[in-house]
Amino acid sequence: MPFQLLNGVMSRHPFLFVLLTVLVLLAAITTGVAVGETNIDFTTVVQAIANGAFGADYPIHPIDQGVIWNYRLTRTLVAACCGAALAVTGLVLQSLLRNALADPYLLGISAGASTGAVMVTIAGVGIGVLSMSFGALLGAILAFGFVMLLSALASKRRSGNISTQIILAGIAGSQLFNALTAFVIAKSANAEQARGIMFWLLGNLSGARWQEVSVAVPVLIAGLALVIWHARSLDAFLFGSDAAASIGISVRRVQVFLIFGTAMMTAVMVSMVGAIGFVGLVIPHAARFIFGSSHLILAPACAVIGALFLIFCDIGSRIVIPGQVLPIGVVTALIGAPCFALVLIRGQKQ
Repeated sequence: MPFQLLNGVMSRHPFLFVLLTVLVLLAAITTGVAVGETNIDFTTVVQAIANGAFGADYPIHPIDQGVIWNYRLTRTLVAACCGAALAVTGLVLQSLLRNALADPYLLGISAGASTGAVMVTIAGVGIGVLSMSFGALLGAILAFGFVMLLSALASKRRSGNISTQIILAGIAGSQLFNALTAFVIAKSANAEQARGIMFWLLGNLSGARWQEVSVAVPVLIAGLALVIWHARSLDAFLFGSDAAASIGISVRRVQVFLIFGTAMMTAVMVSMVGAIGFVGLVIPHAARFIFGSSHLILAPACAVIGALFLIFCDIGSRIVIPGQVLPIGVVTALIGAPCFALVLIRGQKQ
């Protein structure tokens, strides 16, 4: 009943629904800034944001202003962008590959980003020139190129669905780059380096600043616009590539274009915050359960739900253990695994 009411409001009053969505996002972001190792009251948060964004002159202690504007707000915004991007990417991959278990890390992007980060920080590749985030981005792009090349070579030598070839190539690429990461850590890292890189590999938002926000926001907007533009094609892919081709969709071009676009979106996000699992796997299923199967609605819905999910997971990572911040990937796994099990069980019943 609540979901039917939600869909009724969305179809009859779309502008009201958009307004409510924006208000919910703003409330979640404000909560993400206010709640943490030390709680800050909401009035101070709003005043600090007004000071930083609009040049207001509210009397706030400089330390509180710096913590809110330069640390917590940027961390929350990057969390929202990362959650939205991973959720949208998971939606696209599950639709294109027609695989309910597909997620952004299926293409080996996370493994490649991990290898790139390790090569820069531990092995010293490009030291003084490349940052860890840029090294992770290069590694993610390299891994994606390897997976696509391997799937292309496989499809030439044997007949079969390109989606199956991409899945198999992604598994092979993930294993290869994970092995390279483990080898570099075992060979070159001391105990402190190994601890730091392992924390980053599990998801770390502590380094998010305005520079990361300025990259994450336009990348998310561009990726979401790309998916919405191809919403009709994604709807057709739900019935298979043959059905999509029968209504005039260029199957191979759309597959390559969307997979490449979403892979680059994932690579950028992973290069900033590390590997965060279960977002791209669970959120699309939850969105379909609430909003149905139309990708014109599903894409923005996944973005909003993914943003909210990762914001509240970030809050949980800061308050579960007093005085200690957990890797956010641990929290998403602890929440995402049971949720995904419920989705599977409910789906089997239906």
